[in-house]
Amino acid sequence: MTEIAFHFNTPHKLNYACRLLRKAFSSGAKVMVWGKEDLLLTLDKALWELGATDFVAHCNMDAPDYVLARSPIVLASDVSALNTLPHHEVLLSLGDTLASGFEKFERVIELVSTEDEDRANARKRWKIYQERGYTMKRHDLSQKTNGA
Repeated sequence: MTEIAFHFNTPHKLNYACRLLRKAFSSGAKVMVWGKEDLLLTLDKALWELGATDFVAHCNMDAPDYVLARSPIVLASDVSALNTLPHHEVLLSLGDTLASGFEKFERVIELVSTEDEDRANARKRWKIYQERGYTMKRHDLSQKTNGA
């Protein structure tokens, strides 16, 4: 069964996503990032702006098949693209809704900011996962930044 983790209270969602992706890349994990197109464009730019020693190889879902097959990080705004990926290891969800096809991934990481709307949408996703029998792991980032 897919492992689901919610990372709550991310003060800077894109900065946190960059750190997660950098860590995943350095460990050899393969990650699909799903979210709204404008958010993914900003994430793509942020990944390219990381320092040379922090380079994170990635591509967009519309890249040629040979690039997709070799890219450890794939950005996709089209939820139907989740089914056509060459790998299904980790799904990093930056979306407002449940990603259709999430169950094909070994792990799902849901990033949730401190914004009220984002938190409300996350509660809806949490409830859907729970109703489907998934056990979620909760990572409260506000506790980490406060030293708790």
